[in-house]
Amino acid sequence: MSASAPTLIPAGTVFTAEEITVWADRGRRTLEEALTEADLLVSAPHAGAAIPAELAPYLAPELTKRLQHDFTDCTTAAIVRRWAQIDPRVVAVINPHPRMVRDPNRAKPADVVATLREALDRVAAAGRWQRVDLSGVDAIRPVTFSFFPILDVPGDADGLTRLCEDFARVAEQGLGVYERTRDALLDRMLERASDNGGRVTTLSFHDTMNTTTTPEGAVVVARDPKDRLPAVVALSNRGDAEGESRGDDDRPTMAPARLRALAEAHRRGFEVAVADDVLLNQPYLGSQEIVAARARFADFHAAHPGSGIVTDAVQAEFLREFLLGERATAQIQRPGTDWPAADPEQVDRVAQACKRAWADYRSGS
Repeated sequence: MSASAPTLIPAGTVFTAEEITVWADRGRRTLEEALTEADLLVSAPHAGAAIPAELAPYLAPELTKRLQHDFTDCTTAAIVRRWAQIDPRVVAVINPHPRMVRDPNRAKPADVVATLREALDRVAAAGRWQRVDLSGVDAIRPVTFSFFPILDVPGDADGLTRLCEDFARVAEQGLGVYERTRDALLDRMLERASDNGGRVTTLSFHDTMNTTTTPEGAVVVARDPKDRLPAVVALSNRGDAEGESRGDDDRPTMAPARLRALAEAHRRGFEVAVADDVLLNQPYLGSQEIVAARARFADFHAAHPGSGIVTDAVQAEFLREFLLGERATAQIQRPGTDWPAADPEQVDRVAQACKRAWADYRSGS
């Protein structure tokens, strides 16, 4: 396989919950012991980059490793893993499948075939490499962020149905394991926290670049100003720029005062240059994972009205250029088909900063 060819997961690979769950001192502490001590569940829904080989027949022939990886948050995988390894207050779960299988940070469509067909119709109407609004139909997304067609979709109805069936079947080998593991871990943390009136927070961890790719693979096309991230991270709770509620129909997933305290802790932990390097709900409000966690917490509190547990869900969207570091960023800003390997020193620097920020937050809240 050439260095530019997409990375594939061997056919038949079925991931286990143990493989995708990470915690500190794994050789000394069991998962049950880690869950008793942890107050933060970190999920990485877009961390997977390698594509299940069963889906290779549906890939566009022009797809390269650069385009494949740019369409993921793969930089988060190494960082979240390292953070969980060094922080006993964290348990992490990392999705091994890419978002092209199905995006776990979107609501699962009731009718996958109809939803994908609508997405394809919108893409076809816009034209190749042309911007298209896929709002509401991007659970299985047929194009990358630069609107490159990632899938070579069959043109007939039976072929489209087979594609969706194959995607759904393969998803159970990794994505489904991730979703079930994430939800089970959150429930187990809630069960343990109720014993001591503690705190449970779930963090959906992401990254995004402020640029997208050219047809030659250079990640240099500037996003619209309204879509650009701050220099370090956007923390989101479905609220406004201060973390306050935007209305009763969409309540904050994390208490506004605690979100602001978390932002201040990130400014200190990451030693930011200016306050606006960390923003709230800009440009993203947060998506399905924190919305679902909000509902799960509401059910828990309704069933345990006197528990005293503090529950929050927050999304962190880091600037990918910041996570990658200057050298790797410069590499993907040049035309090409490759993707830089993770730099262990850079990964550790970011993971240590995450640990510092959350320790700082806990100490003051």
